[in-house]
Amino acid sequence: MRLLLVEDDNALGAGVRAGLRQEGYTIDWLTDGVSALHALLNENFDLAVLDLGLPRLDGVQVLRQLRASGSNLPVLVLTARDATDDRIIGLDAGADDYLVKPFDLNELKARLRALLRRSAGRPQLLIEHAGVTLDPSSQQVTYDGQPIQLTPKEYVLLHELLSQPGKVLTRERLVQSLYGWDEEAESNTLEVHIHHLRKKLFSELIRTVRGIGYVVEARP
Repeated sequence: MRLLLVEDDNALGAGVRAGLRQEGYTIDWLTDGVSALHALLNENFDLAVLDLGLPRLDGVQVLRQLRASGSNLPVLVLTARDATDDRIIGLDAGADDYLVKPFDLNELKARLRALLRRSAGRPQLLIEHAGVTLDPSSQQVTYDGQPIQLTPKEYVLLHELLSQPGKVLTRERLVQSLYGWDEEAESNTLEVHIHHLRKKLFSELIRTVRGIGYVVEARP
């Protein structure tokens, strides 16, 4: 899952980025509202964590312009503005959740998992498909009840595919979910990860759509 973090406090941003990477997210981090809005309108993300007190363009304006564009991207506001009126303004501007600083990193992780479940229309935490079970809270994967050891990138890729069964995900979209702006990927790295997943699970789980990308077939 690819997440955009927008936070102008360098120490806090570095800490949140490190913590969320441990959760399996691919993190891109920006420190001002203008850059954030441009990225949100022009690139694909699964989630955004947005501060309100940003230089160049306030976070509320970022939210309003994002929603005006028609985007339904899940956005969690992370801010020091703790007054009730500020919460109302943020939520009315389009935030899906609102967390006040200081905060517990584990709570932030739990709230993001809840946002992902709601955006995918899944009431339950576990993702289950064709004998494969993925637990986002523990990042554990089993197949027919047996634990499967995946690398962090393999886990992220499997999560991305299982979260959207029946939807063909382009190669570009999948690479972006695995590698942020500060990471480089080899030209065949996605195919290598797909090969390993098929070998560790079963070959029919992920179908190649030639010239486009990959899909996990929806169950009949």
